[in-house]
Amino acid sequence: MSLHDSSAASLGTPHEYTAECLLPATPASVRDARSMVRRELSVWGADELLDDCLLVISELVTNAVEHGGSACALRIRGGGDLVHGELFDPGEGTPRVCDRDMDATGGRGLQIVDSLADDWGVTHLPAGGKIVWFVLSLPAPTPPRPAIAPVFQLR
Repeated sequence: MSLHDSSAASLGTPHEYTAECLLPATPASVRDARSMVRRELSVWGADELLDDCLLVISELVTNAVEHGGSACALRIRGGGDLVHGELFDPGEGTPRVCDRDMDATGGRGLQIVDSLADDWGVTHLPAGGKIVWFVLSLPAPTPPRPAIAPVFQLR
């Protein structure tokens, strides 16, 4: 289920689009979240952020399914060169980046999020549960370097 909102979000940055979905605590929710993100970012014209956003969403939803204990809610906002995502789950634990262990078979999800997102964090809610949020944006374009004019010798 997706919900679009063309009004500006209250994050200090205007957002053109919003999409939300509820996800049960099942492994299929990762696929469903990826499908929603793929569909929405394509509509928003944010295709350049799609691969990174899909990885971040996959890791966060996987963590919520494994550790959150119940259904979770995903909201993404943005448009063009910015995506702000929020994943709510009722779990009380605090996600944290694990130490790098080359022999571990898991525990790298938040390392991936940390390396791809411009910023991310966890907000614990007074009524319980938490929101894991992230921001992805395209780098600011670098101004073109002025062309070096050829040197002419006058004779």
